Amino acid sequence: MLSRLMSGSIRNLDREYSCTVRLLDDTEYTCTIQRDAKGQYLFDLICHHLNLLEKDYFGIRYVDPDKQRHWLEFTKSIAKQMKSQPPFTMCLRVKFYPPDPAALKEEITRYLVFLQIKRDLYHGRLLCKTSDAAILAAYILQAEIGDYDPGKHPEGYSSKFQFFPKHSEKLERRIAEIHKTELIGQSPETSELNFLQKAQMLETYGVDPHPCKDVSGNPAFLAFTPFGFVVLQGNKRVHFLKWNEVTKLKFEGKTFHIYANQKEDKKIILTYFAPTPEACKHLWKCGVENQAFYKLEKSSQVRTVSSSNLFFKGSRFRYSGRVAKEVMEQSAKIKREPPEIHRAGLVPSRSCPSITHGPRLSSVPRTRRRAVHISIMEGLESLRDSAHSTPVRSVSHGDSFMPRSRSLLTDSGDGTAVISDEAYSPSDSVLPTPVAEHSLELSIARHINGAPCSIEEEKESEAGTPTGGDAAELGPDGRLLSPGHGGEASSLSGVEQVNKFVLSVLRLLLVTVGLLFVLLLLLIALTESDLDIAFLRDIRQTPEFEQFHYEYFCPLRRWIACKFRWLGGHLINK
Repeated sequence: MLSRLMSGSIRNLDREYSCTVRLLDDTEYTCTIQRDAKGQYLFDLICHHLNLLEKDYFGIRYVDPDKQRHWLEFTKSIAKQMKSQPPFTMCLRVKFYPPDPAALKEEITRYLVFLQIKRDLYHGRLLCKTSDAAILAAYILQAEIGDYDPGKHPEGYSSKFQFFPKHSEKLERRIAEIHKTELIGQSPETSELNFLQKAQMLETYGVDPHPCKDVSGNPAFLAFTPFGFVVLQGNKRVHFLKWNEVTKLKFEGKTFHIYANQKEDKKIILTYFAPTPEACKHLWKCGVENQAFYKLEKSSQVRTVSSSNLFFKGSRFRYSGRVAKEVMEQSAKIKREPPEIHRAGLVPSRSCPSITHGPRLSSVPRTRRRAVHISIMEGLESLRDSAHSTPVRSVSHGDSFMPRSRSLLTDSGDGTAVISDEAYSPSDSVLPTPVAEHSLELSIARHINGAPCSIEEEKESEAGTPTGGDAAELGPDGRLLSPGHGGEASSLSGVEQVNKFVLSVLRLLLVTVGLLFVLLLLLIALTESDLDIAFLRDIRQTPEFEQFHYEYFCPLRRWIACKFRWLGGHLINK
């Protein structure tokens, strides 16, 4: 009896996994899940823990053993997705940034989005000018330490906190000046809302950068925002396609294609290359989900998409969940007392406050002379943070997908490099050059795939069919799209085109023969075997099958048997 109880307990333990989820305030939520539990179950547990109703904007990230980040799929088993041994560790992050944060119904939702955008600012995903950076940081100070108090906040108090990867003493003074004079009396809720509204106006709001290379080998970052698809190169947004302009997203191996129709029936295709096939597939899935969420009117319009034009080739994926319009309509129906929010003070050298009274990691305040350096703990945090989707595997300098920083450095007295205010870039760790002070409208000439022209200037040219590794882009009508006036794209040679065509024909032929063989086996099982299986018996009893069997199959079988006998007799006589 005791042995049965012990074996039963062991089996129950085998069916349960421990799971830890890092929240946006860096506290941890730990729970036990069943072996067959799906992602939706864990997500609902976390939302219940946070008292969160507007939960469609959020998702759970995890990292696989190959250091590639993924979004947890809610319709699939958690254990099968993780591909690693328990206990599992994941992160709660904003998956779909609200197009208008002020329109969110509940303050708890706005606060969580506020924490996410602070992380984006700190980890270099939110590009902005120096003036905007000072205002954003001042809003954070006001929200988390309140009004300026000379007794509590001595000279240089803003230098105890690091809001960006790198900044200068001049910027610190400007942050403190705004906090002291312009934000007096603002409540935390008001400061957080002002912060969100300011961040929303930036071009890189909601950017989750995926490192790639263009057809010329230049580093680029692809991202999906609430308003459309974005390509960043250096400090410039070289492409912006609205969601209603994007017609198809496709990938094959490490090659990612974006098909779009712009005004005047202009068709363009952009081609980029991800570091690995896994990163490219993740990029494609993120694009499919973002397009469905922001573009569609109803979730009933969501369709399963394929990464290939052929049904037997490529990956298939379907977005599961409500779309943005449905989420807003559902949020308007929320009627409850606003949940209590436990805000914590700003932690020195980190921009990660606590939403509850859970444990918080501390770090050593940095001095002004070390403004350019990120501490070891901050560097680890940058790697651990799962708010952006780039793989964290090491890349050599010769094959790096990160562009070199162009920030201007000035030498301080002790030889430590300090970023000058004019060259300040809050995203030096990811997107290293500052956004230009002038307007970044798409009408300004951009570098597109390495060639100096704007999106509107892209032209089509007659050429051959390219492969994923060539510096060219194929249009839907089979014509090559030039990436720019530079003419850097090259068509495939005639031999390569023939080889690709032959491989496609052979693949199609192989699949066709396979399908015919399966149908032949099924036909033989129906007519010649005595298998008493329900579905076979039902098919045999239909009048159509009986007519086919006696009028066509039996005469064909007799004819084939007669030919085999004749052939056998002919061979024996010889």
